[in-house]
Amino acid sequence: MMKALIVDDERHVREAIQLLVDWKAVDIEEVLEAQDVDTAIELIKRERPHLVFTDMMMPEKIGTDLLAWVQQHAPRTKIIVISGYDDFDYVRKTVLYGGIDYILKPIDPVQLNDAVNKAVASRKQEDAGTEQEQRKSIEINQLRPVYWDKMLTNLIEDPSYYSSISETLHSEFGLSKDDRHCRVAVLATDTINPAIRKKFAGSEDLLYFSLLNICNEYIRKNKHGVAFRHEHGSIVVILWKQTADAAVLLDTMNSGILQTLGSQLEFGVGSERVMPAGFKQSYNEAIQVLRQRNMRVARPRIRCFDLNENNRIPTVHLSEYEDQLRFAVLSGQEQPIKDAVQLWINQVEQMKYINMEQLELWGYEYSVIRAHWLKELYGDVPAALTLPSGSAFVSVSLDQDGCLSPQQLAVELKQDLLRLSQLWTEHKRQDEHVIFDIVKYVDTHYAEDLTLLNIAERFFLSREYISRKFKQQFQENLSDYIERIRMDKAKLLLMNPQYRIVQIAELVGYKDEKYFSKVFKKLEGLSPNEYRKRGN
Repeated sequence: MMKALIVDDERHVREAIQLLVDWKAVDIEEVLEAQDVDTAIELIKRERPHLVFTDMMMPEKIGTDLLAWVQQHAPRTKIIVISGYDDFDYVRKTVLYGGIDYILKPIDPVQLNDAVNKAVASRKQEDAGTEQEQRKSIEINQLRPVYWDKMLTNLIEDPSYYSSISETLHSEFGLSKDDRHCRVAVLATDTINPAIRKKFAGSEDLLYFSLLNICNEYIRKNKHGVAFRHEHGSIVVILWKQTADAAVLLDTMNSGILQTLGSQLEFGVGSERVMPAGFKQSYNEAIQVLRQRNMRVARPRIRCFDLNENNRIPTVHLSEYEDQLRFAVLSGQEQPIKDAVQLWINQVEQMKYINMEQLELWGYEYSVIRAHWLKELYGDVPAALTLPSGSAFVSVSLDQDGCLSPQQLAVELKQDLLRLSQLWTEHKRQDEHVIFDIVKYVDTHYAEDLTLLNIAERFFLSREYISRKFKQQFQENLSDYIERIRMDKAKLLLMNPQYRIVQIAELVGYKDEKYFSKVFKKLEGLSPNEYRKRGN
């Protein structure tokens, strides 16, 4: 019989874990609870649970105290940390003390059950004596690569971090005290062959995992360096041995990528620098190489930083063509859109040099232009119609060699503009209908709590849009229309002496009789009682 222990000072968290975990599926028959570390330790001594869930922040002693105690006194007990703190130091200590996973609150049921399944499977392997499988499970633990990605990213971003991890770099990756120089290369993920991405069915994590395995296979076997995934998403290679031959080593690595994935990739390589400051300097140079490479032509796969190279080019703005593109979209016709796009593409085709900075500028300009048009159309831009970043916008416009294809870029732009044009045309068609639908809704629901906000939410439109369109259609504000309809209904009810003023106010949507009387007098020039007397 397997047991579990939940340690958290908040009762509702303990109850949530009780409810969210499928205990039967993992053969856990008894679940214990503790609200502090001392109670948890006593329960672990007495009940010997197979699995422990623990919070990090608790009164008196914290989760790391429990982690340390378990590692020393009950090392076979599996621990899952559930914390409200996205703190790297806590993650590091979870890894250090052998934790299975670090889950943030609010708890994701899928992530929680995945962690439980992993923990139970690991414990069962140990119980069956599969020590070798257990070591393999620990090695592929998801926290380990994430932990190293974080540490090495810190090393790139803040060279002073080197002093705190130099010993670990020596034991883990073979960085010698005699190694004084470094060189950093960055793999260009924005120009990866579309065929490779297709192989991985759009799973970027799986693609990066495969690339990192290949890179590290070539550089870690001789302790030349390490490859990791930077926090910004790029794959970074740090070399501290044979830095002068970096291009040769990367070329050999690229051959391995070609053999495994069917295509070579591009690397930007920084210059050789003195550690630790050189980590950041060389990394920035590698990024600069990639951002300034000419996307119009086939390029060397391994491109090294050259201090004397000057790639400054005149900037060409897509925004200069905004009027032509906008009027083409408003036309609702395909040919004007093609003509407007081709006008811009003609200038693009004349450019002999286009780098990633220029492509990102176009992507940014188009996203701004597009958002402005959609705001005109919808008020608040629907999330489904927003664009990704500039680089993502242009990545589909690269040919199989990673070169910019102006005509392919034109095709992508035309397709999106045609979609916008169709939306615009359809919206114009529905424009008048929805305003009249709002009028019908007000005419039948005038007695309810009608506000511009709840009407906007009901019809999935922005308040600004409804106000503007209603005024254009009827030369009257929506709020004034609601008041007028209510007063018309009130005047009819005032003809019946059986209704008191307070009742009439409620029947036409006013909870406050005094406010109703004030509005009535403002619109009719008489109080409700005066109107009733005059009518009679």
